[in-house]
Amino acid sequence: MVDVAKFEKQLLARKKELEQRLQGIEHDLDEPMSKDVEDRATEREGDEVLESMGNVGLDELEAINAALERVKKGTFGECVSCGEPVSEARLETVPTATLCRNCM
Repeated sequence: MVDVAKFEKQLLARKKELEQRLQGIEHDLDEPMSKDVEDRATEREGDEVLESMGNVGLDELEAINAALERVKKGTFGECVSCGEPVSEARLETVPTATLCRNCM
């Protein structure tokens, strides 16, 4: 039997961490551009990296919210495809996992 409370705690902690990181990225992207052309080019490159990191973070946040919704519904740890349990080892590695080993 999967310790749902343990995974919920991990998911909530990761969610909080991601939200803080995403706020920092948003703040950095809102900074005004330098007036120097060379500096602006470097800043644009940095902004592209930040946007990419932000998109990855948003994707992970979406997966975490979906996992927390499954916790709320009482279906966390069940394969969304076949209904069989997702192994605890898999959830340890990927707490947002939605599929069991057979359905992957």
